[in-house]
Amino acid sequence: MALTKLDDTCALIVIDLQKGITRLPTVHPSSEIIGRAAKLARAFRERDLPIVLVNVAGRAPGRTDAGMPAFSFPPDWTELVPELEQQPGDHLITKQRLGAFIGTSLDETLRHRGVTQVLLTGISTSAGVESSARSAYDLGYHVTLVADAMTDRDAEVHRHCIEKVFPRLGEVCTTNDVLKQLQARP
Repeated sequence: MALTKLDDTCALIVIDLQKGITRLPTVHPSSEIIGRAAKLARAFRERDLPIVLVNVAGRAPGRTDAGMPAFSFPPDWTELVPELEQQPGDHLITKQRLGAFIGTSLDETLRHRGVTQVLLTGISTSAGVESSARSAYDLGYHVTLVADAMTDRDAEVHRHCIEKVFPRLGEVCTTNDVLKQLQARP
């Protein structure tokens, strides 16, 4: 697990750190994941690098064995957590799928900014983060997965993604690895 380098134009993509999702039980405390993502967002903003805040407001229409959730969503379910300190320059992407690229303007937004590398954080490791990472990889981005800034509801699935899936899609690193690289930039 190491970050080789940050491209000149990299973007931070924060997946589903919204009130409804961060209230669900996860392997690692949501507060820690939110804190690390917020720290990364502040560092990206200080260097005028793109930040994409993603929330989910629906599901793909296909049938699944898991079925539809058996609870009603509270009114603030899709609101981003305030700790992210959303700024006017941040890009907000609202998705209706697991991943942030399919059915959204995310790829177009990133290409318009000249982004070549994406750094992914958020909840959940095996759904929103993994799906977005796969799409980013397929679209030709350098993918970096910030392992300590993501979590899942299932410890074994989280571990499997970090150890087995993510190394095939990009580089896996920590928040401190990214912050050190950002601090070393001119």
